[in-house]
Amino acid sequence: MPDPYHVIDLFAGPGGLAEGFCAARAEDGTRRFNIALSIEKDPAAHKTLLLRAFLRQFSGSFPDEYYTWLNGGSGQPDWQTLYPDEWLSATEEAQCLELGKKAADRAIDARLDTIVAQAADRCIVIGGPPCQAYSLAGRSRNSGNKDYKPEKDQRHFLYREYIRILERVNPALFVMENVKGIVSSNINGKTIASQILDDLRNAGSKGVGYRLVSLGTRDSLFNESEELSMRDFLVRAEEWGLPQARHRVIIIGIRNDLWEANADVGLAQHMPAISRDVLKGLPHLRSGLSKETDNLENWRAAVEAAYVAILRETRKSDTKVHDKAADRLDAFRTRNAALDRIEQGVPGVSSRCPDTLAQWILDPKLRRTYNHEARTHIRSDLGRYLFASVFALVHKRSPKAGEFPKSLSPKHENWNSGDFSDRFRVQVWSRPSTTVTSHISKDGHYFIHPDPLQCRSLTVREAARLQTFPDNYVFLGNRTQQYVQVGNAVPPFLARNIADVVWRLLASGNSVRRSGRDLFVSEAGSEAA
Repeated sequence: MPDPYHVIDLFAGPGGLAEGFCAARAEDGTRRFNIALSIEKDPAAHKTLLLRAFLRQFSGSFPDEYYTWLNGGSGQPDWQTLYPDEWLSATEEAQCLELGKKAADRAIDARLDTIVAQAADRCIVIGGPPCQAYSLAGRSRNSGNKDYKPEKDQRHFLYREYIRILERVNPALFVMENVKGIVSSNINGKTIASQILDDLRNAGSKGVGYRLVSLGTRDSLFNESEELSMRDFLVRAEEWGLPQARHRVIIIGIRNDLWEANADVGLAQHMPAISRDVLKGLPHLRSGLSKETDNLENWRAAVEAAYVAILRETRKSDTKVHDKAADRLDAFRTRNAALDRIEQGVPGVSSRCPDTLAQWILDPKLRRTYNHEARTHIRSDLGRYLFASVFALVHKRSPKAGEFPKSLSPKHENWNSGDFSDRFRVQVWSRPSTTVTSHISKDGHYFIHPDPLQCRSLTVREAARLQTFPDNYVFLGNRTQQYVQVGNAVPPFLARNIADVVWRLLASGNSVRRSGRDLFVSEAGSEAA
């Protein structure tokens, strides 16, 4: 078995992309990819990244002390004292540095040179430059700032730091991820997508350059890279077995001198997943109450009052919602009186969750659900959350602003303008969730839990489930910082599937062509069409 590839992870966040690559294994269980360096500037995300880098030092199973902590121990152990060698390796791998800063670049370059000397030609670069300037939400915020000048926003040009690393490392392959807003982002009326693609094609040393590979459709993998536009690189996560409709640009570049021998690579089919698959099975929580005394008695009274209001206003306007609300009110009144905001129960998944996804998420050693604590909400928002979740049970979609009962309409001047018709958005059991973004850190209005009996927004763990992080993946920092990390991350299960494609591009020989169509062939030789 050849040595694993050395992976350099740029703009790593909490480590979602690296997690997927580390999970790619050969038949004998050895890793095909080892993370040599991860770089992240945010201190909270770096803490999460560092902990995971430490845990990866252990083959087979994490330390017993880790599970003692997660299952109710008093606090995170002192890893440096317990496992000094493994902790040292982790600190060398996961570094809190900001690309583009002179002092940081000097340290990074020295580390890169060492990695390249060790890896020879078995090195790849992964990661995605920060996306705020490209995202549709970010561009909307910037448009309202009369002093904003896109040509001076350095976030537009952080991809050049990515290019700089490619020039220095000359990797066999790279993977670059970004938001779909990059497709149409422009500076002074000129789109930057074509410039980015040209820069990536011509990156590297010795003038060899890269062939750009798209995962956007089953056929585009084999198109000439010069014919592809940025839109061709748009990957829809729900088509890759994720319970989330997350659409991101993912560009794979393989060095031109390696392409010819690796052109025969196909894409696997994946079992579809929905929100129910990963949200069901987690311990039930109640939301908290803000701006008043938070206890179970007051919460139950607030939710029951919201039910009564919904029943009154939907009796004639939407009889199906009325009947479902009445049914749910009966269930609510008989609900376990011990329901709390933090539940220590064992995490599970829906019985219909695809086996591969369930195996990826669950850890049989866990007896507690970590990062699973409900937020607090004001009474009026509890009513809106309740209505939205009941409405979704009936209509299989989230309600628009005009469909809310008048008593639940917030006193916003633009509520009925049509500009914010989905200001309150419930995730629907029977569909993949909407895109989990860092906005979840600000409020829960776009991420309402589909269960009317819980009447709340998603927890960090539930957002992490939709992002396909394993349950044993702990997010550090305060809760706001944890939400930001989850929302900004690359889903690890998607990264794991991409790692399979990358391996086949690099290793070749694991695909066949039949009737002009490429089919994925497993290591054992069986087709997964």
